[in-house]
Amino acid sequence: VLVHPQSTIHSMVCYRDGSVLAQMGAPDMRTPIAYALSWPERMETTGRKLDFSRAMKLDFQPVDEKKFPAIPLAYDCLNEGLWACVAMNAANETLVQAFLDGKTGYLNIVRGVRAAVEAARPRQFSSVQDVISYDKTVRAAAFAAIGDHSRTRKATAL
Repeated sequence: VLVHPQSTIHSMVCYRDGSVLAQMGAPDMRTPIAYALSWPERMETTGRKLDFSRAMKLDFQPVDEKKFPAIPLAYDCLNEGLWACVAMNAANETLVQAFLDGKTGYLNIVRGVRAAVEAARPRQFSSVQDVISYDKTVRAAAFAAIGDHSRTRKATAL
């Protein structure tokens, strides 16, 4: 993960031969969102078009983990396995929604996600239904741990 301040490159894939395919566009999320929604087709958007006739920079910087504390947590989850990734996603979606609903503060999102992942127990999945069930369990525990705006207690063990 790198920070790209110009927000021109929205995603990149590096192939075995070392070549890189980048999805580029003006710093406007309408185009990549439209692509995601219409794939495999392409839809017209009202977003700005990237103008290659104008000078541009493509800078990349390492992630400042103090500014983006969810990044090391995501790497930890990747190293733990699928169960931790499912737990992180479920807790993140729950806490972001709680923030949008005014039930928790912005700074509580990553703390709450970390607590939910730490409280989650490793699981093996043998079906999509297993993943869905585990996701629901983590969401319920994360939601229960939200409490009022200032509470940051750990989620109950799953």
